Amino acid sequence: MLKGIHPLLNADVLQALRAMGHGDDLIIADTNFPSDSVARQTRLGKLLRIDNTTAAQAAAAILSVYPLDSFVEDAAARMEIVGKPDEIPPVQREVQKAIDEAEGKSWPMISIERYAFYERAKQAYCVIQTGERRFYGCFAFRKGVIPPDAG
Repeated sequence: MLKGIHPLLNADVLQALRAMGHGDDLIIADTNFPSDSVARQTRLGKLLRIDNTTAAQAAAAILSVYPLDSFVEDAAARMEIVGKPDEIPPVQREVQKAIDEAEGKSWPMISIERYAFYERAKQAYCVIQTGERRFYGCFAFRKGVIPPDAG
């Protein structure tokens, strides 16, 4: 354990988050997402895991150290429900709450059609599979910047 670092963030995940640069995407995936095959196509090229946790718990842990990109509209995205793009299930509402709490303001996610989400995931830096068993627990977060201290 490390002081100030969320205990869900294992060494592999921390290394990937640290290596990512401004504009890189990460994917938080549920247990049904084709995580391994998609992860092999990402920049990192291997699957990362935060097991035995929900998507919202993983998102909160990641967002405790990971800034979202404030320069783009699609810094936080969710996979749309097939045939019901405007429906937001509980898992997505929970992740929305984690985003808003981490950012200290309302930061709405955009929705992405399922197959378009797969394509965005293949272009991501990495995929982090969680223990989320509910459907549509898949999210994309684009990394932002941390400004220098004003001093």
